[in-house]
Amino acid sequence: MNKSSCCINNILEVINVLQCQAEKIDDIPNTCDRPFLGFSNNANTFVYNTRPITLYTSNNTLFEAPYTLNGTTGTSSVFRVEKVDCETATLRVLAPNPDTGSTFPYVKTDSFIIVNCNCICAIQCLSDTFIDCI
Repeated sequence: MNKSSCCINNILEVINVLQCQAEKIDDIPNTCDRPFLGFSNNANTFVYNTRPITLYTSNNTLFEAPYTLNGTTGTSSVFRVEKVDCETATLRVLAPNPDTGSTFPYVKTDSFIIVNCNCICAIQCLSDTFIDCI
């Protein structure tokens, strides 16, 4: 495993663990290595359960994957880490929330991809959010 892959794997593993233990509340800025997920400051006070990410390949290309949601197909560059094994990660494709009145920008899909972390050169962490039915 090269150093880049090891670093990517480590970050994805931390994100996965944080999502599994999402229960703390804080006001630390949203970064990839933030020690825990935050909470939503809305009437229902959801504890965030997802740290959405985008990935970039070695040629600086934003990684995208197809999904199907409610019979409609599309592509998305936003993912949720579901599992990390050795040099691979299983990611759930997140779609833009069709409910434009929602404060949560993404919804889950039943589309998954497995990525080789050796092919990923950069991760961008987006703001923590709540994904229903995860």
